[in-house]
Parts: sequence; C-alpha cells; structure tokens
Amino acid sequence: MRYKRVYVNGYDYFITVVTYERNPILVDNVALLRESFRYAKTKFDFTIVAIVILPDHFHMILHLDEAEEYSKIVSVIKRYFSKQCDEKYYAHIVQSESRNRQGYKPVWQKRFYEHTIRDEKEYQTRLDYIHFNAVKHGYATMAKAWEYSSFGTFVKQGIYEEDWCNFDSTLDLE
Repeated sequence: MRYKRVYVNGYDYFITVVTYERNPILVDNVALLRESFRYAKTKFDFTIVAIVILPDHFHMILHLDEAEEYSKIVSVIKRYFSKQCDEKYYAHIVQSESRNRQGYKPVWQKRFYEHTIRDEKEYQTRLDYIHFNAVKHGYATMAKAWEYSSFGTFVKQGIYEEDWCNFDSTLDLE
C-alpha cells in the first residue's frame, strides 16, 4: 500500500526526519544541515517556525503557502545534505542491496513523518514537543541548555519563560 500525504494550504506542518539506522551524525554536521536548509530556501518559499536538531533526527514546524511543497522541501534538504556529507560519517553502515541499487546513501530513512497542525492547541503541543525533545532524549537537563533548538528565539519573543521545564528547580525541597 502506498502512503498518501495530506496537502492542505493554510496550515503549518510538523515534520520529523530521521537518519538511517539512527546514525548520530546531525550535530557533528549541524553547519551542513543549516546549509541544506538555506539551499532549500533558494528553491522554495517557506519558513521554519520552530526546530530542534538532535544527533539522529530533527523536528520542525514549517509554514508555507503551497502545502504540496513540503515533501519537496524535505527531499531537497536530505539530498543536499547527503551529497555534501563526508563519507566517514556513514561508511560503517551496511544497507540493503535494494537501497544500494536505488542509489541511496545510508544517511537518511527513506520516509519522513508529517502532521498537519489544525488549531492553536495542536500548534502549542507541537511547539512544546520540539522544545522539550532534547530534554526527553537526555541531551539537556532543560530546554534552554540545548543550543540546536529555536527555544531561545521563543524566549526572546516572550512565548516561553527561560526556565520553562526546569525540573531542577522543582526538585529543590530545602
């Protein structure tokens, strides 16, 4: 069965992209990933509203006028990154013969996850998910400590308090 994506103009999209076999290469190559986003912006008109980059995946909320372009945007980001990524980051990974025949490098999973954000409550839930993700995965003890996130931008805009989800302060019982 073929996966069918939903494309509806006027909505933002929550996107998750994962590396092949969860290879932790993204933080080591964050400059290249950012370059990949900039390259995609030369091809398509979109805004990354929020983002978190972890070693093996990233989540983002995209705002765009033409919904059918989000798949193309993700494809361009993945292709650009794959073409420029040093082989030393994935040479140790063995992939299927099928993927080899199709010309895939073992950098990204073939598919990505997308969700249409339908209302303000979903928007806030996805925003919180993005900004809590580094804490969830144990890369930081609080959202503000993870530098590969848009959290600081949202603090400056007054959307989050700087100590949002600071569990250390709630554990201080003295």
